[in-house]
Amino acid sequence: MHDKVAVVTGANSGMGFATTVELARRGARVIMACRSRERGQKALEEAVRQSGSNAIELFLCDLGDLASVRFFVDTLTAAHPVVDLLINNAGVVTLSRETTKDGFESMLGINHLGHFLLTRLLLDSMKKAPAARIVNVSSGAHKIGRIDFDNPFLTRGFNVVRGYAQSKLANILFTKELARRLAGTGVTVNALHPGAVGTNIGIDRRTGFGKRVLALLRPFFLTPAQGAETALYLATCDEIAGVSGEYFYRKLESPVSKRASDRKLAARLWEWSEQQVGL
Repeated sequence: MHDKVAVVTGANSGMGFATTVELARRGARVIMACRSRERGQKALEEAVRQSGSNAIELFLCDLGDLASVRFFVDTLTAAHPVVDLLINNAGVVTLSRETTKDGFESMLGINHLGHFLLTRLLLDSMKKAPAARIVNVSSGAHKIGRIDFDNPFLTRGFNVVRGYAQSKLANILFTKELARRLAGTGVTVNALHPGAVGTNIGIDRRTGFGKRVLALLRPFFLTPAQGAETALYLATCDEIAGVSGEYFYRKLESPVSKRASDRKLAARLWEWSEQQVGL
């Protein structure tokens, strides 16, 4: 990974932070894509301390704001014209219905559409690399997900499980369609289920709701470092250099749901996503 440029979303905590530290230890120049400057700066300082590397940079990127995503890409590519690795790690779970700045339901808007736009805008920079990789953090929850094109933002009948599962299914459909479109380019893309990881993903930062539940359940969860192992495997391992469009769990290719394998559904989601983000 020496001198390779790696972008990690949601890099200030949980698996994103663990991924940042390990990539930096292996010699990559890591770009921490974070929404909050304050949290990002604190995380950067700690990542430098833990990794022993100064090749870590903080760039602000709010995946719930398409203008922020576009500004991030413009700023990043001006500083680093070639990007070798993109780990789409950031994710949210909202117990009540929330919306992004652009009016999308937050889980679909951030977990899928924000990353969809980010990835699309970075593709030219990644195609300049000798062999670039995209890693999408999905979830086993995709297996109960369905894409409701008549009610994608859950303005009717919001349910947290329904919304999260839909966004994680979208991650895999996006992975598979992108892999087909990138065939022959030298850029690969794979998705993964990290396992049950004890992170802050379900905690409301404004109210602190969810902290007690997480504290009780943490002994039964993987640590963020353990949860990051499969993402790091997909990002760095030589033995899967030519693999693309697959879904991994515990560093092994794993089956996906019937919906996640539906090529027509993947193509339809791609076209719909382009319309939503203005591509």
